[in-house]
Amino acid sequence: MLRPMDLWRVAIINRPLTAILAEGFDEPSVTWGPAMPAQSFRADPFGLWRDGLLHVFAEGFSYRDRRGYIDLLVYDAQLTLLDSRTVLREPWHLSYPFVFEAEGEIWMLPEAFQSGTLTLYRAKTFPGEWEAVCQIPLDGAAIDATPFFWQDRWWLFYAPSHSKRAKQSHLHIAYADRLTGPWHLHPGNPVHIDIASARPGGTPILQGGSIILPVQDCRRTYGAAIRLLEIAHLDETAFAATDRDGLQAPAWMTPYTDGLHTLSAVGEMTLLDVKRMDASLPATVSRLYHILRHKLAKAA
Repeated sequence: MLRPMDLWRVAIINRPLTAILAEGFDEPSVTWGPAMPAQSFRADPFGLWRDGLLHVFAEGFSYRDRRGYIDLLVYDAQLTLLDSRTVLREPWHLSYPFVFEAEGEIWMLPEAFQSGTLTLYRAKTFPGEWEAVCQIPLDGAAIDATPFFWQDRWWLFYAPSHSKRAKQSHLHIAYADRLTGPWHLHPGNPVHIDIASARPGGTPILQGGSIILPVQDCRRTYGAAIRLLEIAHLDETAFAATDRDGLQAPAWMTPYTDGLHTLSAVGEMTLLDVKRMDASLPATVSRLYHILRHKLAKAA
């Protein structure tokens, strides 16, 4: 049976992530990203402030061609949308464009598991030109790879891609002295197995001596909510963590109340995505048509 069509929408919350984790969020603090055409969406938002402007990078996706790409939304300080365009396409699906500054450069680490690897990009000219710098060889292509610099070392949290269940329920870790590697696999992989709290879903933060990693709760449906994995101990040989409640889409976000699977900090603001699931007959027929067309094109 064909499952409903997931349609995500990006939002900006005019509050810092630490405040949202402590108190939740309310309707007046939300600025919605621009609507997408029918059977299309934006998801996985990450951002950077540069020259007084907020740059939001997100996965763009259309069920017509079934291949994700990376979109850019630019806002001023009052959250007025100034620009919207695509900045990165590849022959394979792209999503989860984790954008960050390090070592005097601006980097992007998008998910691209269909390519068979994980590729690190650098801004050639920010924000619109990106160049591939190196591949990060791990134990297969990584899902939602999330880098974090801590205790003078780079750590990479990700889900493995070797099975459908592992993509949602296993957490792996790698570490390196430099962003470009060499990267070493944690001997405890998978360090955490739980469909409610393993797949990364946003930017890690430090809180009370622990690393707080937003993770996806996929028990009810893919990306149903965000939980928080509190990592109390992490080194090259050991890992200890507990998960706790996080956030789900509130009723006032209707019709986008069927999921929330990214929570990322950007200065004093927070980015997230929420979804609605379209199970209508027109959506089901259209999705089936595009799936069949896609399979026939691949077989040709």
